[in-house]
Amino acid sequence: MGVRGKVEQLVDNVIAASSITIQERRSAEGLDAHVPMILRDGTLYDPDLDRFFRDLPLNGVRSRHSLRAYGYDVLVWARFLSEACSKTIWQADRHDVLAYHRIRRRAAAGQRISAASWNRAVACLDRLYRWGVQEGLIAEAPFTHRSVWRRGYAGRRAQIAARNDAYEPAARRADVSFVTLGDYRRFRDVGLKGLLADGRTRPGARDRNGIRNALFSDLLVTTGLRLEEASSLFTSDLVFADQRPGRQVWLDLPDAQTKGDRGRQILVPARLLEQVRAYVDVERAHALAKFQRRSAWQSTDRPIFVHRERHAARLRLLDGGDIALDLLGPEERCRIIICDNDSKPSEPAVLWLSEIGMPVRPNSWEVIFARASSRCRSFGFDIGISPHQLRHTFAVHMLAMLIQHRLRDAALPAGPMEGYRQVLGDPLQQVQRLLGHASLTTTYIYLDHIAMHADTVDAAVEELLGLLPSETTL
Repeated sequence: MGVRGKVEQLVDNVIAASSITIQERRSAEGLDAHVPMILRDGTLYDPDLDRFFRDLPLNGVRSRHSLRAYGYDVLVWARFLSEACSKTIWQADRHDVLAYHRIRRRAAAGQRISAASWNRAVACLDRLYRWGVQEGLIAEAPFTHRSVWRRGYAGRRAQIAARNDAYEPAARRADVSFVTLGDYRRFRDVGLKGLLADGRTRPGARDRNGIRNALFSDLLVTTGLRLEEASSLFTSDLVFADQRPGRQVWLDLPDAQTKGDRGRQILVPARLLEQVRAYVDVERAHALAKFQRRSAWQSTDRPIFVHRERHAARLRLLDGGDIALDLLGPEERCRIIICDNDSKPSEPAVLWLSEIGMPVRPNSWEVIFARASSRCRSFGFDIGISPHQLRHTFAVHMLAMLIQHRLRDAALPAGPMEGYRQVLGDPLQQVQRLLGHASLTTTYIYLDHIAMHADTVDAAVEELLGLLPSETTL
C-alpha cells in the first residue's frame, strides 16, 4: 500500500497506539526542566532531535507553554512519519508534508485540526528543519519557501524574505475570543462568587475562595496580565507600606516573569489595590495560618528559602548570597518561601494562596474558571470563559477607550490638550506596551475586532469603569 493509502487509513487510535511518546519534563533546574523529550519505546528517539529541543530556549522559545506545544507538534509529526511513511524525522520530504496536510486538514470533521493549529505546527516544523539544515543534518528542508511583501504599519512596506508555502493564508490572523462585560459580570458573580442569578447569596453557600477567585479575575480583565504572570505576583508587588489610598500604581514586571523575557509595566487600578489589601488581611491570612500550622512548605517542590528583608530588586537567599528578581521565572517565583528572622519558613512569597496556604498554580486557575463556567450554564447562562479570554477583553476595551479619547481630543482646538495627545501616543502602540506584544502586528487583531463591533467604542469607557467592583461587593 502506498503512502496515500496509509494516510487515508491513519486515524487517531492508530497514532495513539504508537511507541513514540513524549516526556514533558526532565531532570534539570529552571527552564530546562520544561524542555520536552521525544521517546521511542521508553528511550530517546533521536539525540539530534533532543539537542534541537535543548537549544530552543537559546533560540527564543522560553515559555514553558511554548516548549510544551513544540513537543506535541513534533510528537504528532514523528508518529505520522513512523506509522504512515516508515520514516524518521530527518528522512521527511515534501511529499510527506502534503500527505500530512491531507490527514490533518482534510480528514473527517472529528479528526480535522483548525487552520490556526496547522499553521502553528508548520511554524514549529519549519524551525526544526531550518535548524537541521544549519547543523548539517539534512541537505534541505521538506518545505518550499518564497519571498513575499506585505504592507506594514502606517503605510510602510516590510519584506518577509522567506514565507513557508505550507502556511494557510486563511489563518493569518488569530481570532479574538472576546467577552462582553455583561457576560463577564455574570461569570464573576454567579460562577466565581457563587451568587444566585439575581445577585443574592445562595442559602448554605460556603465557597471560601469566591472573593479570591473574583479578585484574581478582576485583575486579569483590568490589566491584561497573562495567566502565568498574574499567578506569580508577589504579595509585596501589590501591597507595600508607602501606597497612598486612591492612587493607581504602575507595576514593573521583571523580564523573566514575562513571555519572551521582555518585561513591561502594567497599570493596576486603585480600587483593585484596596481589595487586594483586604484579601491579604483576611482570606490570605487564614490560608497562611494553616500553612504555618501544617508546615506546608515541606510540600513545596525544590523550595527557595529567602530572608524577609530584601535589597532593592534582589532577594537574600537563606543559605547565603542573593538573586536578582529579573532572573526568576514564574515557576521559580512560586517556589520562593519567605523565612522569619529565626530562619523559620513563614509564607510563600506569591500573593494567591490555596486554602492551606500553597500557591495557586496556573493549571488550578484553569480548573477554577472551567467550574465557574459550568456553574453559569447550570443557571441557564451560555457562558464559557478562560483566563486568556480576559486578556483579549482587556485589550479590546482598552484600545476602544484610547481610540475614543484620541478622537475626542483631536476635535478640540490645539492648546493644552496637545501635550496630553503626545503623552497618550498611538493607541495601538499603547496597548502593545501594556500587553507586552513583541510585534505591533499581533495587536492589530484587536483593531480588526473593534472595526467589526462599532458599539464597542461607544460603550467602552462607561463599561470598563463600571466593571470595577465597588467596596460593597466584598
